[in-house]
Amino acid sequence: MAQRRGVGFRWRTFWIPTSSVISIFATQTGPLSVLGTVPLADVFLRLEPCVGGGGLLSRLFPLFPSVAGHEDLKEEKEKKGEKERGIIMECKENVIHFLSWGFIVGAVAYLLQQTRTQTPYGRYVTSDGTPGRTCPAKLAWFLQELPSFLVPMLLLLSTDTQPSLGKDLLLWTFCLHYFQRTFIYSLLTKGRPSPLYIVFSALVFCSVNGFLQGHYMLHCATYDDTWQTDIRLGTGLLMFFLGMAINIHSDHILLNLRKPGEVVYKIPKGGMFEYVSGANFFGEILEWCGYALATWSLTTFSFALFTMCSIGPRAYHHHRYYQEKFEDYPRSRKAVIPFIL
Repeated sequence: MAQRRGVGFRWRTFWIPTSSVISIFATQTGPLSVLGTVPLADVFLRLEPCVGGGGLLSRLFPLFPSVAGHEDLKEEKEKKGEKERGIIMECKENVIHFLSWGFIVGAVAYLLQQTRTQTPYGRYVTSDGTPGRTCPAKLAWFLQELPSFLVPMLLLLSTDTQPSLGKDLLLWTFCLHYFQRTFIYSLLTKGRPSPLYIVFSALVFCSVNGFLQGHYMLHCATYDDTWQTDIRLGTGLLMFFLGMAINIHSDHILLNLRKPGEVVYKIPKGGMFEYVSGANFFGEILEWCGYALATWSLTTFSFALFTMCSIGPRAYHHHRYYQEKFEDYPRSRKAVIPFIL
């Protein structure tokens, strides 16, 4: 059969000449009188361009605004459905700002609290024992560090986001630290049992922070192509991995400081311990300062500040403890920042 040429539309299996369609819509009231209650937009969506008919609808759209906006409406409905299914998540800017400033205020408050008293775990447990119930050190470290790794991973697996620097590099950098702390360090630590309330507090903090950092990197952070060559990204990542190396090496020194069965404290030597008493704390602070520089955001800065205000004073307490306990403790060592503090 010869192919039928000309301009027309196909209504599923029915052929409707273009001239008939134009005559129906020739007047403003024509569509309503002929089609009754059938929406005009639905009619156009069912009309498929055929041979020689491409582009006619686009020329008719300006005449019928309701039709022109129908595709946009359809797209919005599709996106809404995806959001309801958990495929797409919008940036929760208000939540991000609230939590970030909450970390900043909490960091200052915790710093002030640390200047008046010491957190009662580890070597600072009083002679009458740790107050309340305790959790074994290995289990405590695993439970309290796990959310910072698990929550971002769940966000990453449960949402569909476009490839980006935040998703493909920076979030994985964050998770790398907590993978090491959760699945490696927790199995190696030989510390004393921790009070349950401290474990619970750390677990809550890591859960909130895991969501904060994960959600921000996946759904809020935007970096253009020039950021890949920005000096802040390169310098920040260098600081992060250098700090992570110092942190792991310092933990290794501490873990091997005592022989099996020994409970006495000794002077740590080697690595960054030649310069500061809290070398492991210095490494972690350097990590998160580098991460904040590489990501350049209030969210990551607030976490870096909280880290400094929480473990910085602990490094100072360790430094003072060594000075009081060991008469031959090197006087040239600083507490947490080499040559400065």
